[in-house]
Amino acid sequence: MSTTQTTPRTAATIEADPTVPIIRVTRDFTATAAQLFRAHTDPELFARWVGPDGTTTTVDRWDASTGGAWRYVSAHEGMEFAFHGCFHEVRPDRIVQTFTWEGEPDGVALETLTFEDLGDGRTRLRSQSLCDSFEARDAWLRSGMEVGVDHGYAKLDTLLAADGVTEAAAEVGA
Repeated sequence: MSTTQTTPRTAATIEADPTVPIIRVTRDFTATAAQLFRAHTDPELFARWVGPDGTTTTVDRWDASTGGAWRYVSAHEGMEFAFHGCFHEVRPDRIVQTFTWEGEPDGVALETLTFEDLGDGRTRLRSQSLCDSFEARDAWLRSGMEVGVDHGYAKLDTLLAADGVTEAAAEVGA
């Protein structure tokens, strides 16, 4: 299955590789790489923007350092969804982590996020999720993940525009 979706609200591009069970998401932000890194490594900030509109996220465990672990629970429309993983590498330009939805505990994805400085206060975020099978990857795509990506990144845009993510504390997890 090869698919490319561009969500008009955020201009995120979601692509499914036809030869490997990978989902790639690319999104440009009006923010520095340090601000985006902090938004992905500071648990308080992360909980404010992750997921679809109307989602409340509670961080249970969060050690955004190489070798650290994380777990959070998101509540949406009366249902709770828990996720956990391990940070394999955390540095200002790249995060490598595992991702497991506890509703499918045998399905573990390996995610790599990179923060590419485009200059002029803009950064390109690239995310790659390697799923354990094409079936698992395609289930993610059918789940409506683009809504969570779209809404989450729109909330992150709002947070960044409100100066809610400063570079002064951008060394979290470094």
